[in-house]
Amino acid sequence: MNDRYDAGYGGDQYELVGYDEYGQPVYRQIQAQQAQQAQQAQQQTYGQYQQPGYGYDPYATGQQQAAPSYDSYDTGQQPTASYGPYGTGGGQTPPYDPYGQAAASGQQPRVAEQTPYIPQQPGPAEEQEPDAPSTRERDYHTEQFAFVEAPDGDSEDVIDWLNFTENRTERREEARRRARSRLTALVVVLALVAVGGVGYLWYAGKLPGLSSSGAKSGTTTSAAAQNRDVIVVHLHNTSKGGTSTALLVDNTTTKQGTTVLLPNSLALTDDNGTTTTLAKSVDDDGSSGTRDQLDTVLGTNIEGTWRLDTPYLQNLVELVGNIDIDTDADVPDPTAKKKGATLLVHKGKDQTLSGKMAVAYATYRASGESQNAQLERFGQVMQGVLRKMSSDASAATITVQTLAQILDPSLTDKDLGTFLAKLADLAKGGDYKTALLPVQTDGTLSAQTSSSVVKDVLGGTAKSPEAGSAVRVSVQNATGVKDNTEKARVVLLNGGFTFLEGGTASSALATSKVIYSDAADKENATEVAKTLGLPAASVTKGTVSSNADVSVVLGQNYKPSSS
Repeated sequence: MNDRYDAGYGGDQYELVGYDEYGQPVYRQIQAQQAQQAQQAQQQTYGQYQQPGYGYDPYATGQQQAAPSYDSYDTGQQPTASYGPYGTGGGQTPPYDPYGQAAASGQQPRVAEQTPYIPQQPGPAEEQEPDAPSTRERDYHTEQFAFVEAPDGDSEDVIDWLNFTENRTERREEARRRARSRLTALVVVLALVAVGGVGYLWYAGKLPGLSSSGAKSGTTTSAAAQNRDVIVVHLHNTSKGGTSTALLVDNTTTKQGTTVLLPNSLALTDDNGTTTTLAKSVDDDGSSGTRDQLDTVLGTNIEGTWRLDTPYLQNLVELVGNIDIDTDADVPDPTAKKKGATLLVHKGKDQTLSGKMAVAYATYRASGESQNAQLERFGQVMQGVLRKMSSDASAATITVQTLAQILDPSLTDKDLGTFLAKLADLAKGGDYKTALLPVQTDGTLSAQTSSSVVKDVLGGTAKSPEAGSAVRVSVQNATGVKDNTEKARVVLLNGGFTFLEGGTASSALATSKVIYSDAADKENATEVAKTLGLPAASVTKGTVSSNADVSVVLGQNYKPSSS
């Protein structure tokens, strides 16, 4: 069996040296000189066992003809062979060389050790012997370097795996980076929202711990620092007669709007010191006189007077596009021929009222009802109008001008329109309420019943008397003699004090009291006691009426003749 491998035509030869771990044959290269020596050694070995064959002449006289040399790749002329007794030639045939080379005699040189390798890979570099002739030209074929153009599949897989691993790591890092960025942005947004919310609460005075209930309602010491814009509105019923009065209050400090309803029985004092009622003052003294008297009693500063006759109220409701309120009574049509036959306003929640219906409801007073019931209906209509009024000052001014009514000189169209626009904005935002000023049966104010409105809403107790103004003295009669009130009023007016009616006590008292609340009014209280002929021991510190500087309780020890 031939274990050698011929890679080309006349090129280098290879011999099998074993198999690799995958079962593939492993060859090693044999140089031409080594191959010739190997052939000579084989011929010597095979000569001992040579049998008659090709080129064998059994009839020869001891000489063997040499067999012809066959070279299938030789392009030169082939020599004529002699075939012994069976051939036509008479020459001897040389012995057959299975490797295509002539056998040579002589001693075989040492064969250099060769490194096995696979034919598809390049062979190891040869070391040229010093005695050897110059390196001969070798023919290199393309198939010997095919491995350069054919990439290894395993290396491609490794590269793909490395790329996949690297890309996955980059994606994870990118995802972490994005998550950190989003978390940072979220924290910044939440911080800004928190700061903005705290700032708004601080600005609005709603921050817990930094604001109090008194800041919104205007109580005690905070009332003096609050700014209020106040105008008084008088509704004149031109068909049935009578008036209804209310104060429109805009607290610009607490952003709270309020309608304060003033009963007609509220006791006032004119310039001459004469006691009168609110209703009588509106009819007799007009707008300016009543405004000054209200300032005196309530301790506030009214900036203007708005006279609103019922026809103008009807037009105002129609201009704002009707109103929606909760009605508390069925109101008959006042123009119906048969009274009570036709209802103009029905009792119920969220009732839509036109101008005519609003006037009828605002002036309606059922049989047996107090004037306060009708006054509260008027307050509902006013708040309904403010909810429908424009919050824009220019638009509200145009609405006022469209009414074409003659206003009080103290209040212009622009001033009224701007003021109503501010109240309208508060009413639409839910920061508006209606409050009734509580008065006693005799029309006077008590410290207990009026403080919630006079102090909290109007801030009356925080108003100091103007320089040169008279000291306000409230007198309550506890002597049991009704005429003593009038006698005390005359004495106080003659002494330069402002008299305020304090009503009549439910029971008589033995001793009189002159009360002051502020230390600055102690001297005034002493002067009042001296004017009324009361002992100095009757002067004491305590609670006075919210609209007075000094309160006097006349007891049975009061002697009018002594004053």
